[in-house]
Amino acid sequence: MPPVIHEQAEAWLVNDTPDLPAVPVDLLYDSDDDAQTVHVSFPGGTDWAFDRDLLERGLRSPAECDDVRVWPCGRTQLVVELHSKDGVEVVQLDNAPVIRFLHRTHDENAAGAAPEAHLHA
Repeated sequence: MPPVIHEQAEAWLVNDTPDLPAVPVDLLYDSDDDAQTVHVSFPGGTDWAFDRDLLERGLRSPAECDDVRVWPCGRTQLVVELHSKDGVEVVQLDNAPVIRFLHRTHDENAAGAAPEAHLHA
């Protein structure tokens, strides 16, 4: 049984306040559960699940799948936007923990298949 890959990061909730509040988030990946899905878990139990490839593509250029949009913000940050029946939620993440997390997910799958995408900082 492969381990669940876990990386801690900070996310800044993008809203109309002058200072963006930072919250701790957990980036999670379990290849036994679904080898294509990553999770961003927020305090209080909120969990966003979406395709790992979307997160990778969003590091380089704007990418969209269903109700999730991801795009780079400058050279060091990433924006993730989720649309739901409750409205739109937007968070900003530093690239470094996301890239580290994605590399670890590919390392986990390297025994079964070669990674399809190459990540760059």
